[in-house]
Parts: sequence; C-alpha cells; structure tokens
Amino acid sequence: MAAAFSSQFRLSITKALRDQLAEELKKLTPAPLTRANLVKLNQQAVEEKLTSRSGVYQLYQQIPGESEQKLVYVGKADQPLPSRLGNHLKKISGRRDISIDDIHFKCLYVAEDFSAVSPEKLLIKLYKRDGQIPWNANGFGNKDPGRNRDRTVLKANHFDVLYPIDLDRSITGLSTAERPLGEVLKELKDAAPFNFRFQDRAAIYKSTLVSWPCSTLTVDEALRFLAPHLPADWQIVAFMGYVIMYRDKRVEYPSGFRYYRGSEVLDHAPELKAPGKVAEDGEEEDEEASQLDGDSNPDALGLDAEVA
Repeated sequence: MAAAFSSQFRLSITKALRDQLAEELKKLTPAPLTRANLVKLNQQAVEEKLTSRSGVYQLYQQIPGESEQKLVYVGKADQPLPSRLGNHLKKISGRRDISIDDIHFKCLYVAEDFSAVSPEKLLIKLYKRDGQIPWNANGFGNKDPGRNRDRTVLKANHFDVLYPIDLDRSITGLSTAERPLGEVLKELKDAAPFNFRFQDRAAIYKSTLVSWPCSTLTVDEALRFLAPHLPADWQIVAFMGYVIMYRDKRVEYPSGFRYYRGSEVLDHAPELKAPGKVAEDGEEEDEEASQLDGDSNPDALGLDAEVA
C-alpha cells in the first residue's frame, strides 16, 4: 500500500503451526528408539486419556566421531505414534552398516486433526532449508513397493542401498513341528526384521509339509532351507530392502542381490542409478519404474496376488 501509515497483514496459519511444532519439538530430549521407550510412549497416551494418538516425530542418528546427534528424518503417524515408530525400529534393526543403538527419537501427540495441512510437510520444508533430514529424500519412509515395482533400479543414495537388509540376522523361537509350507512361510514373515512377500494361493502351501531344522536360524539359513522345497520354476530373491518368493520362471531382477533356486544360491551385484532425490510414498517418481516384462499386471504373467 502506498501510504506510510498503513500496510497489509496476512495471517499464515500454516507458518504458525509449523513454528509452534518446531518449538515444542526443540524442547524435547531425544530418547533411544527402543521397545521399552515405545511402551512408555503408549502408557503416556493411556494415562493422559488422549483422544488421538496420531502425531509427528523426529529421528536422530549418532554419527561415529561426531559429538551431536544428526536430525535425519521427520515423519507423521496417522496410526498410533508407538506403532509407527515401532515399524522404524524393526526396519532399522534388520539392516547392515547401521546400529539401532545409534537411533533416537522425539515426538508430539497432536490432538487436533491437522491432516489437511500435513504438519510433517511443514516441518520437512523448514528443516530441509537448513540441509537436515537426509532420510526424507532417500526412500527411508517408503513401504513395500509391491510386485509391479520389483524391477525398479534404485538410486545409489537410496536408504536400501546405503543400509541393505541383513540376511545374517538370527531369528529365534521357530517351531520345529512339521506343518504345511504356508504356515512356515507365515512364521518367517512375522519373525523376519524386514518384509518377506510371497505369492498367495499356491497349492504347495498345503500339500508340502516341512519343519524347521532348529528353533534358531539366520534369515539366510531359513531361505536356504525353504528353497529346495519349491518347484523348479519358483525362486526366492533378496533385494536391498526386502525378500520375495514367487513362481516367476526364475527371472532376474535389477535390484536383486541374492537368488535362492533349489539347492543353488547365487549372488549378483545389483544395478544402480545415479544419486538423486527418492520420492516418498504418495509422491511421483521423477522417472517411471520399469514394469514386469513390460506389463503392469501381475496376472498377465501367471502370478497370483501377493500376501499383503
């Protein structure tokens, strides 16, 4: 406005919300991301009789040789905060080249429904401006990409490339009773510290009876045990971030690094793209992912739907 004695005021509700969230998070002290602390977090919600258990959170990583923890990720939880943080705990615990002992968190239960303004996106914009939260641009928060993305070539700075799954991680408490293969697969899926996705509705899941050789196995040992029980056109493939098992005529995948085919185990160097921003779930990739054999429909390949 032209006059020196007047101006215009615009109220930015989103900026006010962002600044208040950031200020409240700043007051908190990062706590180790442990199961015990997540139990305490849930107890807090019960004791305070919170009507909503959604909220926002920050993850911090203690980098060896550095005195201060590094803010690496900002996220939101539409589900209860402890559940969302528990997913991250499981994911990081099953990775190589990173220790869950170095990961800490802060969080805020957000009572009001601010989902329409995406409070975590307001915080992301704020912290990215300062060169923080690298995991918000490397695919850390993404869920299982699904069957049609199994042929995607990952970027060199993708979280799964930096911290691949650890196939040498031990699984305890396995039942050694003889059972249908489908039950054994479900047990491994529940126990593995990363996603194990396999074809659904296969006759061999009921007709093939198996029993684990012992109650404690590494994931690699478990997969080596299962593979010989599969028909000749099936295989198990370990990707950088998850494992699949399908009747796929034993095709090769760009991001697969270990193949279990009968009694044979083959290691491959995965293909990589140049480093760059990795789209989070709900965002569009800068390049379309490759499709399975040129067809986006798994049924066209004679594949059944996968286990969710």
